Amino acid sequence: MAAPTVTREVDEPVVMPTPRRRRRSVEGKPRIAVAFTALFFALLYLPIIVVVVFSFNSRKSLSSFESFSLRWYDQFFHDEQLLSSLRASILISTVAMVGSLILGTMLAFALEKIRSRRARVIGTVTLVPLVTPEIVTGVAALLFFTGLGIKLSLTTVILAEITFSISYVAVIVRGRLAAMSDEVEEAARDLGCTPLQALRLVTLPMILPALIASGLLVFALVFDDFVLAFFVTGVDPQPLPVRIYSEIRLTISPAINAVGTCMMLVSVAVIGLSLLIPRLFGRKDNSLDLLAGG
Repeated sequence: MAAPTVTREVDEPVVMPTPRRRRRSVEGKPRIAVAFTALFFALLYLPIIVVVVFSFNSRKSLSSFESFSLRWYDQFFHDEQLLSSLRASILISTVAMVGSLILGTMLAFALEKIRSRRARVIGTVTLVPLVTPEIVTGVAALLFFTGLGIKLSLTTVILAEITFSISYVAVIVRGRLAAMSDEVEEAARDLGCTPLQALRLVTLPMILPALIASGLLVFALVFDDFVLAFFVTGVDPQPLPVRIYSEIRLTISPAINAVGTCMMLVSVAVIGLSLLIPRLFGRKDNSLDLLAGG
């Protein structure tokens, strides 16, 4: 009797069914999220676009655009009051930037080097101006100066802006100091550097990107600041944001659109530099490390 033949079936590879992709719009994002994002950017940037467009309007109108013209920019650069306010704003921003850089950097070093409960409390208090409504700071500064009998002028604006901006510098510079290793400064001390030389030759070059970024950020914030400057400014010359507010209370001129466009361009350029320069320093450091490793 012949033995039965057994046929062996070859297992075929099992193909798992691919899950169906859920129908979503732009690159898999929900339609409602895309709609809300588009609405947000429209509400945020459409008024700015309107201001920029009507700053080039040849007609003295804020509702109908006739033709392209630089008429209102010419009027702005020939208006002595607006130019004096522009110079005042640049002066205030520059002095406030330098003053807040010096004081904020010293505060950041103190908070980072002194590791105690008192330093932690002071570090927390440093963040208070960042979350306090600016109108509260403005009223407090006004009461402080009038209580001391100090006449409101550009000096009071500069002092108030420096006080308000110290926190921004301290937070940014302290973050950079916290990311640094203590071994670098200790190595410089072991090689014969004094504490001052280690600070000047090692620490300051390493935190230079943070110093530049925080300084440019403070310049942009102070240049555009209205609330604090409104409470502590004198009669003349007024900072440019306060001057614009005074002008539009009397009459709305298309020249204000030109002023606003120029202020926006200055702020965007400064903030762009504050974001770009630290990245350039980071790339330079990385390239140096690669060369040293090669």
